Amino acid sequence: MLAGELGLDGSGQLLDVGSGPGTVGLQLAPFFAHVTLLEPDADMLAEARVWAAADRVAGVDFVRATAEDLPHLRLPQMRTVTFGQSFHRTDRVRVAEAVWDALEPGGAIVLIVHDPTRPAPQQLPDMPPIAHDDVDRLLSAYLGRQRRSGARPATAYQTERFEQTLARTRFGRPRVVYAPGRPDIVRDVDGVIAGYLSMSFAAPHLFGSRLDEFIAELRILLEHASPASGLFWDWPGDTEILIAERR
Repeated sequence: MLAGELGLDGSGQLLDVGSGPGTVGLQLAPFFAHVTLLEPDADMLAEARVWAAADRVAGVDFVRATAEDLPHLRLPQMRTVTFGQSFHRTDRVRVAEAVWDALEPGGAIVLIVHDPTRPAPQQLPDMPPIAHDDVDRLLSAYLGRQRRSGARPATAYQTERFEQTLARTRFGRPRVVYAPGRPDIVRDVDGVIAGYLSMSFAAPHLFGSRLDEFIAELRILLEHASPASGLFWDWPGDTEILIAERR
């Protein structure tokens, strides 16, 4: 979808910000001449190197830095800058303006998120959905009602929609397209637990000495929610893609 929307043809530079293990950047690598993965976590970058080597992806740089570091990195001008579920963890307006300066004329910023409010497909038979409301209540009991993002309270981040944020920058309001979400994702209890602990608002270090206690309670909750199979249908939503170009 992105290749069509942006006319990608194997040329130019891609910068994937908050790349994690390269989930977005390495998949897009065939559409660019060169890819830079930007990620502050050393372990994530190490995993990205493993995946790049396994898939024989050449022309990739691995840069350990934050999005806010972008103006000081002296990177080449980019054709596209992507954020795969990472833009919300940045100083949004400041980072968007830095991306504008990092793009070549006509280049685009691309924000990729899940939109679970889109109409869900038919639920898989005999497969309960993840009991998100119950898990949220358990999280609140351990971590309080105020969600955190890394070391900071989530309220330290802007809560407006990304469209509104970009509208306040030189980009202006983006266009939005959707890629269909996968309707057949199934997770077991361990997969659901791992998924929650991978979220910034439920990162393991936030629980301190109570981490094992939380995991044990969460496991009991999930086993009660799916007693027959211990499996859950997961609907993360359609993939929402926001695109704004440097005009």
